[in-house]
Amino acid sequence: MTGRKKAVAFFITLCVILSLAAVVLNVSWIVVLERHPVLLVLGIIFFAMIIAGLVIYTVFLVREIRRNEQHDSFINAVTHELKTPIASIRLYLETLQAREISPEQRKQFYDIMLADTERLHYTVDQVLKAGVAGQKDRKHAEALVDIEHLLNEAIEVARLRHHLHNGAMTIQRSPRLTDATVLGDPEDLRTAVSNLLDNAVKYSPNGVQIDVELAPTPGDPGSLQIHVADKGVGIARSQLNSIFKRFYRIPRTKRQVMGTGLGLYIVQSIAKKHGGRAYAESEGENKGSIFTLQLPKAAR
Repeated sequence: MTGRKKAVAFFITLCVILSLAAVVLNVSWIVVLERHPVLLVLGIIFFAMIIAGLVIYTVFLVREIRRNEQHDSFINAVTHELKTPIASIRLYLETLQAREISPEQRKQFYDIMLADTERLHYTVDQVLKAGVAGQKDRKHAEALVDIEHLLNEAIEVARLRHHLHNGAMTIQRSPRLTDATVLGDPEDLRTAVSNLLDNAVKYSPNGVQIDVELAPTPGDPGSLQIHVADKGVGIARSQLNSIFKRFYRIPRTKRQVMGTGLGLYIVQSIAKKHGGRAYAESEGENKGSIFTLQLPKAAR
């Protein structure tokens, strides 16, 4: 058991013990003052306040311990995501400086360093965007955005970034969707879609097959939905409501897939700022996932 788990268990146990002690004292109070109704009522009220205070204090303390654990996990993840490519770039630069290599090897080294630089840029960009997304009073730029065009661009970028073949990502527009225009910030929306695609790729270790669908929202003609379906590791039902929280990472996959735990949080924040929402569906582990980004259509 880790130190934080021990701390959580300690404070929960302490709360139970204090609550039992309060119950014993209250029962004694009732027995002693059963013929004094005013004091009896005051004692019961006081007892209820003590129990409520203990429960609130314990819940708050446990939440703070878990939040600190998430922060530490985030710092470790970001440190790894920054340190690893920096070490790689330094190694290749030292190799280039120390000895003569063939033009083919030199080109290969440059390609690897460029990929590491892109990884660094992506990590820093995610952290910065998470900070901006957390600003509730931030106003975003508004423009008419063709979501289908934006999706095609994001898919092409994802294919190039992850070196995927053309059939690894497909896009389909429902014939029932007559208008795919959204009023919002093009850069934010592109970020949200890219994060969903990158997330689907990362959690598809046995081969990437991602199907993107643009469709109307059932029962809501004023909005549209972007479905990103993968055949990856899947998500346990108990985790579906937690994965969009900041810094949260699925425990089972912490050591398998590196990341900052910010991608889906950014998606949810951008969706809310545009009057929409984001949610996930999965039949369970190893059964794939479907992530949905729902956005209101531009008023005509």
